[in-house]
Amino acid sequence: MDILLAPIRQFLHCETPHAWVEQAIKPDNLEIVLLDHLVCELKAAQSALFLIRRYAVDTASGDALLAWLQPYEDFTYRQRGDWRQLARGDKLSKQMIARSNSPYSEELIDKMVLLIKEELHHFYQVLEIMERYGIGYRNITSSRYARGLLRHVRSHEPATLIDKLICGAYIEARSCERFAALAPHVDKVLGDFYMSLLRSEARHYQDYLSLAEQIAGHDIGERVAFFGAIEAELIGSEDTEFRFHSGWVSSSAA
Repeated sequence: MDILLAPIRQFLHCETPHAWVEQAIKPDNLEIVLLDHLVCELKAAQSALFLIRRYAVDTASGDALLAWLQPYEDFTYRQRGDWRQLARGDKLSKQMIARSNSPYSEELIDKMVLLIKEELHHFYQVLEIMERYGIGYRNITSSRYARGLLRHVRSHEPATLIDKLICGAYIEARSCERFAALAPHVDKVLGDFYMSLLRSEARHYQDYLSLAEQIAGHDIGERVAFFGAIEAELIGSEDTEFRFHSGWVSSSAA
């Protein structure tokens, strides 16, 4: 695991503050950690879906992607359906048709479809963990983390796509780092689950970053460093609400 985590720790500009870990492992915060983790898995799948629809596939393929995620969105945002039925929904109904005028369509599709499959599988696994701990689903507010990164995305192409991919890389890398930080401090069931997520999360960060580099066609180190500094500030500063990707929260606010 140290070999797996070494490039992630080098990529991130800071480690998760110990104060956040102390709050995350409190029994009273288990519900929030799992609920936010659940929604983060869905949002990761939605972000990848958006990239495929916006940049890589035809209209019919885009519609099939939307249909793929709809049961998960219905459950999460509209509280419709039985979560156990979602185990049957990890298959895409049709082959994706790449746009002929996009030179990176195929690789974007391949990497993002795999990512969506894995995130939806993780979504279901979190629900299973919640069931084990007697935690029911409820809506909670999201953290400022992803918004704090995406507000700096440039507004012209291909810079917009490159920046979004870099943001995706940081979100996945931070998730991986946090699973590793939590695993030694929780019970075996939850610790084993977090450890099982590390390899796919680590690959997701690498896929996002390699796509950004490929599409840019030039060194993006300066832009990567720019978002790295923003990400570190979001993680290292005080937050108003405790969430999976939040900064640390003072005892009076937690």
